[in-house]
Amino acid sequence: THRMNTRTPVTEDNTTPTLVIDAAQLAQLRGAVRLAAQTAPEIAERLLEEIDRAEVLPSDEVPDQVVTIGRWVRYQNVDNDSTRTVQLVLPAQANAAEGKLSIVSPIGAALIGLSEGQLMPWETRDGDRQWLRVLQVSPTKPREA
Repeated sequence: THRMNTRTPVTEDNTTPTLVIDAAQLAQLRGAVRLAAQTAPEIAERLLEEIDRAEVLPSDEVPDQVVTIGRWVRYQNVDNDSTRTVQLVLPAQANAAEGKLSIVSPIGAALIGLSEGQLMPWETRDGDRQWLRVLQVSPTKPREA
Protein backbone atom coordinates (compact mmCIF):
# COMPACT_ATOMS: atom_id res chain seq x y z
CA THR A 1 0.00 0.00 0.00
CA HIS A 2 1.24 3.44 -0.86
CA ARG A 3 1.31 5.75 2.14
CA MET A 4 1.38 9.47 1.49
CA ASN A 5 4.06 11.45 3.25
CA THR A 6 2.18 12.98 6.19
CA ARG A 7 4.66 15.80 6.55
CA THR A 8 4.13 17.38 3.14
CA PRO A 9 1.67 20.22 2.72
CA VAL A 10 -0.43 20.27 -0.42
CA THR A 11 -2.65 22.76 -2.15
CA GLU A 12 -6.08 22.00 -3.59
CA ASP A 13 -4.44 20.76 -6.80
CA ASN A 14 -2.11 18.45 -4.83
CA THR A 15 1.06 20.47 -5.33
CA THR A 16 3.42 21.05 -2.43
CA PRO A 17 3.24 24.68 -1.33
CA THR A 18 6.41 26.61 -0.75
CA LEU A 19 7.05 27.35 2.91
CA VAL A 20 8.61 30.71 3.72
CA ILE A 21 10.64 31.43 6.84
CA ASP A 22 11.71 34.90 7.98
CA ALA A 23 15.53 34.90 8.14
CA ALA A 24 15.39 37.03 11.30
CA GLN A 25 13.36 34.28 13.02
CA LEU A 26 15.50 31.34 11.93
CA ALA A 27 17.67 31.32 15.08
CA GLN A 28 14.56 31.53 17.32
CA LEU A 29 12.95 28.65 15.43
CA ARG A 30 16.05 26.47 15.67
CA GLY A 31 16.36 27.28 19.39
CA ALA A 32 12.75 26.27 19.98
CA VAL A 33 13.37 23.03 18.08
CA ARG A 34 16.40 22.24 20.25
CA LEU A 35 14.37 22.76 23.43
CA ALA A 36 11.42 20.81 22.07
CA ALA A 37 13.62 17.84 21.19
CA GLN A 38 13.65 17.01 24.92
CA THR A 39 9.90 17.20 25.55
CA ALA A 40 8.23 16.73 22.16
CA PRO A 41 10.67 14.96 19.82
CA GLU A 42 8.08 14.21 17.10
CA ILE A 43 7.02 17.84 16.86
CA ALA A 44 10.65 19.03 16.98
CA GLU A 45 11.51 16.67 14.13
CA ARG A 46 8.59 17.92 12.06
CA LEU A 47 9.50 21.56 12.67
CA LEU A 48 13.10 20.88 11.67
CA GLU A 49 11.95 19.27 8.41
CA GLU A 50 9.73 22.28 7.69
CA ILE A 51 12.59 24.71 8.39
CA ASP A 52 15.02 22.71 6.25
CA ARG A 53 12.80 22.73 3.17
CA ALA A 54 11.53 26.29 3.56
CA GLU A 55 12.66 29.22 1.52
CA VAL A 56 14.42 31.60 3.93
CA LEU A 57 13.86 35.23 3.02
CA PRO A 58 14.99 38.55 4.53
CA SER A 59 12.26 40.01 6.78
CA ASP A 60 11.35 42.77 4.33
CA GLU A 61 10.76 40.18 1.56
CA VAL A 62 8.45 37.87 3.53
CA PRO A 63 4.95 38.31 2.05
CA ASP A 64 2.26 39.59 4.42
CA GLN A 65 0.15 36.46 3.89
CA VAL A 66 2.86 34.10 5.22
CA VAL A 67 2.53 32.67 8.74
CA THR A 68 5.50 33.76 10.88
CA ILE A 69 6.15 34.04 14.61
CA GLY A 70 4.02 36.90 15.95
CA ARG A 71 1.45 36.99 13.18
CA TRP A 72 -2.20 36.10 13.73
CA VAL A 73 -3.64 33.26 11.69
CA ARG A 74 -7.23 32.31 11.03
CA TYR A 75 -7.32 28.68 9.96
CA GLN A 76 -9.93 26.06 9.27
CA ASN A 77 -9.82 22.47 10.51
CA VAL A 78 -11.04 20.90 7.26
CA ASP A 79 -12.07 17.65 8.99
CA ASN A 80 -14.66 19.20 11.32
CA ASP A 81 -15.08 22.55 9.54
CA SER A 82 -14.20 24.54 12.65
CA THR A 83 -12.30 27.83 12.44
CA ARG A 84 -9.83 29.26 14.96
CA THR A 85 -7.75 32.40 15.17
CA VAL A 86 -4.37 32.13 16.91
CA GLN A 87 -1.13 34.05 17.19
CA LEU A 88 1.95 31.92 16.55
CA VAL A 89 4.49 32.44 19.34
CA LEU A 90 7.60 30.91 20.85
CA PRO A 91 6.88 28.28 23.53
CA ALA A 92 7.61 30.68 26.43
CA GLN A 93 4.87 33.08 25.22
CA ALA A 94 2.21 30.40 24.62
CA ASN A 95 -1.11 31.13 26.34
CA ALA A 96 -4.23 29.30 25.19
CA ALA A 97 -6.58 31.76 26.89
CA GLU A 98 -5.11 34.63 24.82
CA GLY A 99 -5.01 32.60 21.61
CA LYS A 100 -1.21 32.45 21.65
CA LEU A 101 -0.20 29.12 20.11
CA SER A 102 3.31 27.69 20.46
CA ILE A 103 5.16 26.88 17.26
CA VAL A 104 6.16 23.69 19.13
CA SER A 105 2.65 22.23 19.00
CA PRO A 106 1.17 19.99 16.32
CA ILE A 107 -0.84 22.84 14.80
CA GLY A 108 1.88 25.47 15.31
CA ALA A 109 4.42 23.29 13.51
CA ALA A 110 1.96 22.74 10.66
CA LEU A 111 1.14 26.46 10.30
CA ILE A 112 4.61 28.02 10.35
CA GLY A 113 5.69 29.16 6.89
CA LEU A 114 2.36 28.51 5.17
CA SER A 115 0.55 31.16 3.13
CA GLU A 116 -3.13 32.03 2.88
CA GLY A 117 -5.06 29.35 1.02
CA GLN A 118 -2.55 26.57 1.65
CA LEU A 119 -3.62 23.22 3.05
CA MET A 120 -1.46 21.15 5.42
CA PRO A 121 -1.91 17.77 7.11
CA TRP A 122 -1.13 17.56 10.82
CA GLU A 123 -1.34 14.87 13.43
CA THR A 124 -3.26 15.24 16.67
CA ARG A 125 -1.58 14.14 19.87
CA ASP A 126 -3.60 10.91 19.49
CA GLY A 127 -2.01 10.28 16.10
CA ASP A 128 -5.09 11.10 14.03
CA ARG A 129 -4.31 12.83 10.76
CA GLN A 130 -6.35 15.94 10.02
CA TRP A 131 -6.09 18.82 7.55
CA LEU A 132 -5.97 22.53 8.14
CA ARG A 133 -6.27 25.42 5.71
CA VAL A 134 -4.84 28.90 6.27
CA LEU A 135 -7.67 31.38 5.71
CA GLN A 136 -6.12 34.69 6.77
CA VAL A 137 -2.79 35.98 8.07
CA SER A 138 -2.58 39.33 9.82
CA PRO A 139 -0.01 41.31 11.88
CA THR A 140 -2.77 42.25 14.35
CA LYS A 141 -5.61 40.19 15.78
CA PRO A 142 -8.41 40.11 13.20
CA ARG A 143 -11.91 40.93 14.38
CA GLU A 144 -14.10 37.86 14.49
CA ALA A 145 -16.59 37.76 11.65
